[in-house]
Parts: sequence; structure tokens; C-alpha cells
Amino acid sequence: MPRPELHDPQGLTGRRVLITRSADRAKPLASLLTGRGAAPLVLPLIDFERARDQAILDDVLDRLAAGEFDWLVISSITSARVLLEKAAERGTTPAGLVPAVTRVATIGPSSLRVLESIGLSVHLAPTELQSADGLVELWEPAPVRVLLPQADIAAPGLREGLTSKGADVTSVVAYHTVDYPAGAGLRLTAELPAAVEVSEDSLPPMLSPEEARAALDAGTVDAVVAASPSAVRRIAETLLPLGNCRLIAIGRPTAAEATRLGLTVAATAKEPTPDGIVAALESVFANEGNPQ
Repeated sequence: MPRPELHDPQGLTGRRVLITRSADRAKPLASLLTGRGAAPLVLPLIDFERARDQAILDDVLDRLAAGEFDWLVISSITSARVLLEKAAERGTTPAGLVPAVTRVATIGPSSLRVLESIGLSVHLAPTELQSADGLVELWEPAPVRVLLPQADIAAPGLREGLTSKGADVTSVVAYHTVDYPAGAGLRLTAELPAAVEVSEDSLPPMLSPEEARAALDAGTVDAVVAASPSAVRRIAETLLPLGNCRLIAIGRPTAAEATRLGLTVAATAKEPTPDGIVAALESVFANEGNPQ
């Protein structure tokens, strides 16, 4: 069969793109890349474990359910998973943990969709600067009580920004970010609804660290996607040198961390979504033609 002509205006046909997330989390981006003719590959670098101090987390969730907080701020999809898991432990739903008097805020469209999929109404989310900084910009100054469940390594910017607007912020460690894979029995296992989760038979190919290293050394990986500052740190620890492989950052905080570590960022997604990442990749490869 003759090889079809390559007319891809986005320049992604045949591009091999390494996604440094677990296969289930990589699926939305991988599906978009496949639709553009690219070949997505997966190398999980980070994972997530339950908070070490469950008593503190349970205490603030009791206070949440009792209506002590004016706002619940969910700054990551993983925090939404924690809320889903803790609600299940209590025989209820996330909506059962968040009383009607408590409003919900988040930092972007992906987490907004996830929160809505688990039954929570989102009252505030940035649409332009989709990040912690974007949420702080939108936040109206007021002496409100805020619950902020985050990762153990979360940057202080969101908490400090809300505090600067007059909020009384209760920040709690909801989960721990660890090197992949998470410890046996410690990994967060709550499954998001079918609209968000994916089936195992549709997951993209997953590489071993050795396979990824060999592909980078051979120059057969065109781009690597970092979806968080912690992923960038793991890339710097485990994947250097990248050679001709371009580093794509999901957003400004991730790009800033890469720059701090001395890595060159080829492009930063304008929106921290799969569509935003694909657009960033297209901007890098559009004028290069397709690989032969």
C-alpha cells in the first residue's frame, strides 16, 4: 500500500510525545494526540498516596460538613479524588460533605469538570489565567473562612494569596506526592465517574524507565509533556539529557520550575488542559514538517 501524503497543518503527524503521567490520567491528552496523528507514549513519574495524618483530615472534613467554612477551594483533580474517597468512607457523596452554605472554587476547566462530575456546583473558577494566581485575582476581598486541601508539596502561593484578600485559610495535607509507583495500600484508588475515567483497554502504551531512556538517546521522542512542577523535578532527576526532545509545560508554574532547574521550555500551554497542551505542541512543530 502506498504511503499517504502528509498534509497535517499542525505538524503532529508521526510525532512521538512522552506524557509523564499515569496511563489513566494521560488518556484525555493521548486521545487528542492520536487524533492529530501523533504517537503518545506514557512514562509515569509521580504518584499520589493518602495523607499520613488521616485524623487531621477527618477533623477538617467534619468541620466542613458542619458548615464551618464559607468556601472549599479544590486546586487539583487529585484533591477531588480525595474528597470522593473520604465521602465513600463515610457512606455519602462529596455533595453530602459540602453543605449548601459552603461555596466551591477551583483553578481551571479540568478540575471544574471533575468537580461537577462528582456532584459539586462550582461557584468560582478563572477562565483566563487558569491557575492559583488566576483564582486569587478573581477572589473578592472578604473575611471568609476557607478550607484548602492540598498536596504535601503544594506551593504556598494560593494560601498566601487568599489570606492577603482577608480570608481565614485552613490548609490541610490531603495527599502526598511520591515517586511512581505509590506504596502498596497507600495509593489513592477512588475512581472518578465514567465521563472522566477511562477503560484499561483504551490506555496509551506505557514505557519502562529503561525504554524511555533508550528512546531519548536514540532521538526518537519529539516532545515530553510535564503536567506539574513535581513532574518537571522528576524529569530533571531521571530523564536528562533530553537531547532534541522538546519540553512542553502545562502552565506557568510548571514552566517556571523548569526554568529554575535550568531546563529549556519549548512551549507553555496557554490553558492547562489537553487542548492547551496540543496547541502548544502544534506551535512548536507547525513549521517543521512531519518526521519521515
